[in-house]
Amino acid sequence: MALTPSLLSSPSRTRAKRGVAALAAAAVITTGAIVTSQPATAATGDPLRVDFSQSTGEFRGGASGMLYGLSDDGVPTYAISAGAHPTNITQKAPHGQQHPNGDPLEIEDQFFATGGEYIMVNIQDYYPDWSYNGGKRPTDFNTYLDIVRTVVTSIKTESDHPEKYVFTPFNEPDGGNWYNNWGTMKNTFLADWKVTYETIRSIIPDAKIAGMGDTGWQATRTRDILTYARDNHVLPDMFTWHELGINNLATYRSHYDAYRQIERDLGIGPLPVNITEYAMRRDMSVPGQIIQWLAMFEDTKVDAQTAYWTYAGNLNDNMAKNNSANGAWWLLKWYGDLTGDTVALTPPQLNVVDTLQGIAAIDEDTRVATVLFGGSSSDVTLDLGTLPHDVFGSEVDIQVREAEWTGQEGEATAPRIVAADRVSTDGPISFTVPNDDRLSAYQLVITPALAQEPVVDPTWRTSVEAENTQLANVTAYAQSMGNDWLFAASGQRDVGSTNKVNSSLTWNVTVPQAGTYRLGVIAGVNGPSIGPGQHALFVDGAFAGTIDYEAGFSWGYRGRAETLVDLPAGAHQLSIRMSKDGTTLLPGSDISLDKFDLELVDGAETMAYPALLARTDGVTRFDTEGVRGSVELSDGDDATFYIAARTEGYYDLKLDYTTPAAADVEVQINGRELAGFEADAAGSWQSTARVHLAKGISEITVSTGDAIDLDRLTTVRANDGDTATIRIEAEDATKVQLAGAAKVQKSAQPTNESGSNVGFIGGGAANTMTVTRPAGTPEGQYDLSVRYANADRNTGHAYNTDVISRKLDITETGGATQREAFRHNYSWKGYWTHTVALDLTTASGSLVFSNATGSAPNIDWIALSPLVLGETENTRLDEPERSLAITAVATTRCVAGKVVVAVQATNADEVPVDLTIQTAYGSKAGLKAAAGKSVAQAFSSRLGGVPAGSATVQASGELDGTPVTTEVTAPYTAATC
Repeated sequence: MALTPSLLSSPSRTRAKRGVAALAAAAVITTGAIVTSQPATAATGDPLRVDFSQSTGEFRGGASGMLYGLSDDGVPTYAISAGAHPTNITQKAPHGQQHPNGDPLEIEDQFFATGGEYIMVNIQDYYPDWSYNGGKRPTDFNTYLDIVRTVVTSIKTESDHPEKYVFTPFNEPDGGNWYNNWGTMKNTFLADWKVTYETIRSIIPDAKIAGMGDTGWQATRTRDILTYARDNHVLPDMFTWHELGINNLATYRSHYDAYRQIERDLGIGPLPVNITEYAMRRDMSVPGQIIQWLAMFEDTKVDAQTAYWTYAGNLNDNMAKNNSANGAWWLLKWYGDLTGDTVALTPPQLNVVDTLQGIAAIDEDTRVATVLFGGSSSDVTLDLGTLPHDVFGSEVDIQVREAEWTGQEGEATAPRIVAADRVSTDGPISFTVPNDDRLSAYQLVITPALAQEPVVDPTWRTSVEAENTQLANVTAYAQSMGNDWLFAASGQRDVGSTNKVNSSLTWNVTVPQAGTYRLGVIAGVNGPSIGPGQHALFVDGAFAGTIDYEAGFSWGYRGRAETLVDLPAGAHQLSIRMSKDGTTLLPGSDISLDKFDLELVDGAETMAYPALLARTDGVTRFDTEGVRGSVELSDGDDATFYIAARTEGYYDLKLDYTTPAAADVEVQINGRELAGFEADAAGSWQSTARVHLAKGISEITVSTGDAIDLDRLTTVRANDGDTATIRIEAEDATKVQLAGAAKVQKSAQPTNESGSNVGFIGGGAANTMTVTRPAGTPEGQYDLSVRYANADRNTGHAYNTDVISRKLDITETGGATQREAFRHNYSWKGYWTHTVALDLTTASGSLVFSNATGSAPNIDWIALSPLVLGETENTRLDEPERSLAITAVATTRCVAGKVVVAVQATNADEVPVDLTIQTAYGSKAGLKAAAGKSVAQAFSSRLGGVPAGSATVQASGELDGTPVTTEVTAPYTAATC
């Protein structure tokens, strides 16, 4: 059953967790009146102040956690998970029925391989219903203890990492789950806690146990619980509660202080704290909101997990589609990049909802300082104080990148530099960042002055809010950020009811030059009921193309559509219309429109990633004059980049580095080796490989067994390489054989190229699709792209989306089988492309697509792309020192009682040279030596004795047309006649 728009806009949590009315009421009772959103700017006009000399402790990074953020092995992808770097997560109980996916035993390998530290398990999620067991404590509590034994035993016996699990016996016990009435249920809860705690420890004696998991801060309950736990030797290993509502941005720090005071009063702890759910629908995906939560939790050095409001497996709305970043993902990536110590940061207003907040850190080993900030709707001034000369030298470079809000499903490429400067460190530094968007967050990076001073991205761009255009037969709707339950909207308004043939939004724009421009549209599509959609773009009154929107979760859950348009220089009128002929409504046109942006596309898409911003265990290095930054890698070191591809296809991957000697460089893309990166001599080098990249994020790791100074990695779109990709339509009977129930079917609406797909693959071993191996695909490394649809859901929970990732087994005949998960894409009418690594090991084995244990996704087409085209090119960037092959020998002898110094110069080169020989007793110029010949010259000292010395021979010639001069010396011994 698709969720209705009315349900989506109502205060009901769409997850298998709770009925929200009880939670909302509990939050009001606990914390007082709900705090409304404040103006997102500093009321006093004060700057954000940073004191890099005042450490507040080692950077923790624990606020990157999430509830049900991973759903299957590969959902989200490894690169997305590693880049966001969640250190802790909560998943359902293994084999539990609360969710159709998210079993910790299925996702643990990926989580721990991508930097995860521990998994929390809600044991009560073993129940199929919310509230658990109908909201009532089992009359026979032993039935719950049996569940506890089953869950803990499963972790003990089936996990490869049982020591990395934390068990949560009771999730939200105050929120309608068994112990809501503390006056009557306190003693029952305390006794239940003790017996459950002891049951867990009887199975795993050193098991880590977390509690109490209340829906909000509960001071009285907390004191009662900890007192009892102390006295009965059942203290939790980690204390937990939730901070969810808007008001908690103002009250959290007081809750934390109150908790620590209770510990001190009771003489326990301090225990680790995990805020096991934080932030609301309106915060998720929004960099300028998430930074405010991160700042609070990093200040107090606790771990914390974003709440789950929509779909499992998408980092709680903080990524896009299968493998792409949205704006919030880049903020999480920046947060995961921080190292060293955090330092004192004073915002203009502390503990005020929806205001400018930030995190500052300095790593003196890498000589990098960083400030993450956001939440303001006006320019931000940062007072950075006086930076230490011993760390940064006399000048620093400051560069600021912006993580813009792109919607929940709006794909974002690498953030651009929006402010940059080189400044002296002789006095306090004040730096102003232009900003007018409270939804954006920023990364400010300070380094010693670099070889190239950073500059602002010069790309021409402009944007306009949809509600600020000329509206015709559409409606502008308020989407207040003061409502916990609404999804975010740029400008807190959007435009909907775009469902008439004469509906349109029109605005004027002046572009600086003739060229190709990219129009981006942030929009919401109610995919479950409408599917994907289309609008028509008109330029100066003429039809200029179609804008295609992919299906989404709801009108408020936004993605981003893009289209290219050629414009002459000057003024133009752009119009988005629901019909291209004025009489026929385009399919799926009822779409909410939020914001439009237009930018010049100037040449091939190029993205540069400085090595000093990579994740590395090497040391960021600056030479003695402080004019160059690089990462020094030697045996055992590596640097990891997270790169973004706007479109799937081929890119030239360029690596710039210097080396003191010949070196081999090891490069991996998503764990797969790329060959041929090498330098055959000392110098500055660029190694270039043409590689296939999936749309979205890829992880590139660089290492060496030798020694290099790594400068940067650059990607350049290489469209001409795309001809190497071979695409096969699933319904092409000449290349595809269907077996069993698998069959060609018409698409629900023709949003794919052919209007049909292959469905009913899987659901039994006999239902398969076999693709004949295309010519020109020998064994080797490939990317396999699958255009698919999957809108499958578990309908067992009317209050939860319960989306299902369908699995596809891919078998190379005569080779291996691999299983891949395909995330829910909202509508059977629309398609996403998912790209997986495929290593072919036979010369011609066919590809068989199947799923014996469940249904596979519908398939529109598949494509095979060699991972690498051609050989890696290694180019020397600096001019190598060239010299002539000249040798010289000097001797002394006596002639008529006087010492004579004799010098012989030999030209071992293949070109003739001019020679000049100099000694302390004379010199001779104009000598010539042919290739392979020698020249001798004697110099009389006119003395009876001379001390030891040396002669100098200077040779000049041309090598490959380039003049070269080489100088050598020839020592001689003292002599007496």
